[in-house]
Amino acid sequence: MRELFETMIERLFADLATPAYVLGCEGGEWPAQLWSALDDSGFTLAGAPEALGGAGATWADMYVMVRAAGRHAVPAPLGEALLANWLLGKAGLEGREGALSIAARAELSLADGCVSGIARAVPWGRNVEALVAIAMTDTGTPQVVLLQRSTASELTLSLNVAGEPRDDLVFRGARVLAHAQLPDRLGADVLELGGAMLRSGQTAGALHALLEMTASYARERKQFGKAIGSFQAIQQQLAVMAEQTAAAGIAAEAAFCESDDGLAALTITVAKISTADAASVGAGIGHSVHGAIGFTEEYPLHLLSRRLWAWRSEFGSASLWSQRLGMQICQGGSDGYWPLLTCHGKQPLSGLASNRL
Repeated sequence: MRELFETMIERLFADLATPAYVLGCEGGEWPAQLWSALDDSGFTLAGAPEALGGAGATWADMYVMVRAAGRHAVPAPLGEALLANWLLGKAGLEGREGALSIAARAELSLADGCVSGIARAVPWGRNVEALVAIAMTDTGTPQVVLLQRSTASELTLSLNVAGEPRDDLVFRGARVLAHAQLPDRLGADVLELGGAMLRSGQTAGALHALLEMTASYARERKQFGKAIGSFQAIQQQLAVMAEQTAAAGIAAEAAFCESDDGLAALTITVAKISTADAASVGAGIGHSVHGAIGFTEEYPLHLLSRRLWAWRSEFGSASLWSQRLGMQICQGGSDGYWPLLTCHGKQPLSGLASNRL
């Protein structure tokens, strides 16, 4: 299934997610043609169980789709839709077609089938038809809720540095489309953890594309009668960039592969830290090697570098996840360190879900 996904998604993005098309979606323009192709293909339902309308794909299978979305700087919530339908399936709810997103930073309460509260920084919140979030009942029980975006009473528009919508939605007694109790094996911060995994996969893909673009430019750009890629200083920078790209790819893929029935919290934490650090280094080297042309709107370098800068802090910064990792290790002490590395569970890092930097 993984090979089939990779072949199909790469062909689709190569045809539709061209640099000109991506640039045309800057500022929140909805990619109607691209999303229609994704929806028609059934990609967004890949992670939902077959009995609930999906393909029953694992996160290891879906990694290639998320990585491709990052590689092509896709201006659409493909990863968010995958995570939303996966979580709906875990809660026993049917997958949903159409434009779908998630609200990881939500403060929502559920009573009598209605939700009140705020969902912050919802990817493509202004454009999607529905979103999946976690809402708390009066008894403190977390519920998976499917909300229709049009039921929001307030909508505050915002963009990240890459020009991707990250909007706030306020709900006041909004009737939910569906809801079910969150499975015990998943924590209330499942969407933040899953979002961190998504961004690590997208970052790995964007870094790979950035490395290819930068290495190609270094081979073609000539200075003092020879390609700049032949200079030792440039070669050293490209070597560092390649190391960071490879490390990010391995860390991200490990996070997806270990998240089968649940989410591998420790591996995702490490992946988010590794890919965020690699994003900073890789984007810096990419612009350094390209020089002035890399800062022009016409050259597509910024489509990748601005996303790397944005994604490294979404669903938790490297500092936040480093703090959680350090506290988890300290709590376990010396006796718990080896078991943490070899037998770590798939629950959110204990007691640290509410910490923010």
